Amino acid sequence: MTPAYAAFGEVEAERRVASAPLSHVSIELGHLYMEDFQAGPERLREQFRHVAPWAETMRASWRARVPGGRARVSTCFLIDDYFSRFSTPSELVPMVLEAAAECDLTIDYLARESACAEADGVKLARLVEDRLVTDPPPGTDGSRPPVTETGWLCNGARSPYGGAVQVAMGSAQGWEPPAQNAKRRHSIFVDVELWDSDSRGRTWSCPFLAAVWQLLRLGMIRNDGELPVRPTPRGPSFPANWDELPAVVQLNPAAAPFSAYTTMSVLSPRFLPVELAVRTILSQVFVDAAVLRQVADRSGGEGIPLPDELVDRISYIFLGA
Repeated sequence: MTPAYAAFGEVEAERRVASAPLSHVSIELGHLYMEDFQAGPERLREQFRHVAPWAETMRASWRARVPGGRARVSTCFLIDDYFSRFSTPSELVPMVLEAAAECDLTIDYLARESACAEADGVKLARLVEDRLVTDPPPGTDGSRPPVTETGWLCNGARSPYGGAVQVAMGSAQGWEPPAQNAKRRHSIFVDVELWDSDSRGRTWSCPFLAAVWQLLRLGMIRNDGELPVRPTPRGPSFPANWDELPAVVQLNPAAAPFSAYTTMSVLSPRFLPVELAVRTILSQVFVDAAVLRQVADRSGGEGIPLPDELVDRISYIFLGA
């Protein structure tokens, strides 16, 4: 008889997971709505004038932190083409780049918000939704439908719904307040709508797309082990249609990598509730363990320890008018 040989191995060890190039920090120079663009170039220049000193402060901070001052810093700018579309890339992008240059800022990467929903045939928002692991409050009985059915995610226990409920052989159940799971004496309860739908299909919420955006910038998303989005070098001109613009365009050929160990975003205070929702979402996303190990090993090799929690790798500057 011919002997049979069997080889055994860990599936996790055999699975190939692509490694993303990483900067030390990704600085978001702005995320503006269409009404901001409609206000014209002066509104853009005002944004960049406020951003410039904070971007330089972040660069200086990382130069002091990295041995030899060789900090890898990349900048990015997100354009909202998901909820509304204004003008065309061929008209709008040059206006943004010119306004940034007038304030001594270089935008390394330009991204489309709609790409956070789907890019290059990959449904990024669905990938992240599939990795949601909700944080159940103590005493949860499973009676509430899961987030994948309701489209709502929270950071604790909601108030009982439906008013007072008559319990068999008991008294009516009265109102109870919501409660945050990880509260510090008093609760800050957050309930986030991730999507809604109609006859045209699902529309992802701004906080959920912003959570996908942060995961992309942190290099944490994989599709069957592969990087779902890779920056595309800019061409000789920008297209006349938003759908023809790549998900992430590399505007600066000499730029440091798009994704980074950490992120910093300079935003208007109107984004405060959105980013609170983003942090609530990210605290309940299960990231591939192999990806986490890759990043931890690389940052450790550079002598740059990273916080275990992803939300602690994200920082903000909120600037008023």
